[in-house]
Amino acid sequence: MSFEGNIPSSMTENNSFFSVLKEAFVGTSRDFTKGSILSALIILAIPMILEMSMESLFAIVDTFFVSKLGAESIAVVGLTESVLALVYAVGVGLSIGATATVARRFGERDLDGAARTATHVVYLGVIVSIVMGLAGVIFAPNIFHLLGAEPHVVEMGTPFMRIMLGTNIVIVFLFLLNGIFRGAGDAAIAFRVLVIANGLNIIFCPLFIFGIGPFPELGVTGAAVATVCGRGTGVIFAAWALFGRKKGRLEVSREHWTFDPKLLWSIISLSATGVLQFLIATASWTGLVMIVAGFGSIAIAGYQIGLRVIIFVILPAVGLANAAATLVGQNLGAGQPERAERSVWMAGGINAALLGVAGLFFVLFSDAVISIFTTDPQVSQFGRDCLRIVGYGYAFYGLGMVMESSFNGAGDTWTPTYLNFFIFWMFEIPLAYVLADRIGWGPQGVFWAITLAFSLLAVTAALLFKRGKWKLKVV
Repeated sequence: MSFEGNIPSSMTENNSFFSVLKEAFVGTSRDFTKGSILSALIILAIPMILEMSMESLFAIVDTFFVSKLGAESIAVVGLTESVLALVYAVGVGLSIGATATVARRFGERDLDGAARTATHVVYLGVIVSIVMGLAGVIFAPNIFHLLGAEPHVVEMGTPFMRIMLGTNIVIVFLFLLNGIFRGAGDAAIAFRVLVIANGLNIIFCPLFIFGIGPFPELGVTGAAVATVCGRGTGVIFAAWALFGRKKGRLEVSREHWTFDPKLLWSIISLSATGVLQFLIATASWTGLVMIVAGFGSIAIAGYQIGLRVIIFVILPAVGLANAAATLVGQNLGAGQPERAERSVWMAGGINAALLGVAGLFFVLFSDAVISIFTTDPQVSQFGRDCLRIVGYGYAFYGLGMVMESSFNGAGDTWTPTYLNFFIFWMFEIPLAYVLADRIGWGPQGVFWAITLAFSLLAVTAALLFKRGKWKLKVV
């Protein structure tokens, strides 16, 4: 399978604005280890940013409709999302191994190796999803009790959580398959997958929640049904795009499905650290929710609305971080570590600037933003505080997410893992508890802990990245 033969020289040399923009949306056969770094970032980042924008738009629309059902329904979604964050951590962690390995094989011009990686990632994803699904269906009520939910919230939320956790395979495979596309530099396909998944999700959400037309009125449970239908369709399309068509950047044939225990173990070894890394980070959010839950369902509802708005802006920035990770993996595979490093600093600077502007907007206009979602004065107060306080650290977070993604793109998953453990568990959660409960700041103490933790993470990650040990990582 020839890599060079798939790259027209005219395309690699044409860096005009409209040509680059066209490649970003239509797809490209460009070699990302050559030519303009800025053009490569734009081609990869635009579809990834739009992809993440669709994800964050769904989160906002979902919150908007669920908020019409009252504070308890918002609490159900918020508590379930804190547990689903663990599922997301597994999906993202597994996709780290997929992206890093596929990108490195692309940089080495080994497309057969990249295709074999894709098939073995699927094997791993199926096994992990089944285990998590069974655990979620069986223990859903116990999880709500553990999180400190009130009795009525447990009763209302158990069907919702069982559906979401029981069908986690659609969440995991959205991450896994799109991780493969990103590693191959096929960001345009990953974008289309999430347009389908989240577009249908947004359409189905009000239909199943409120029982519009022939659809049953399921209340908050309808949000879960809509999610499964929308994301399930996206996974089917992604599977076809990767394994069914024969004209993509990565072609998977029957021989690539031959089971290779050594390759599977290699992916498990790399992905396991990625899973641990994101479990540490996302479990810390569960710890924060438990602290906020001590102040009642009103506090959780305000925190949930504020957090969804924050995610609305942060997720598109993840797209730029993912673009940097792809460039790191492919350029290291091509033996060009300095080009990989330049890509990261450029992406980090852009991300910090963009999120800095967003943070300033939230500081100045938090009242107007929160009023879109609720008119309850108590819920609004908590939501405004969350937006304003977390907004102070946005610029730092923009830099930090690029740095951590770049370590992962190089296959150095341990450095972000250590960072997440010490900063989130040894610093953020104890600080949140002290500020909220001991000093008496309430939920505001949790919000300040989030801002300070992510600022510290960004500075520390940048210093470690500058040392350059990630350049020596073998994948």
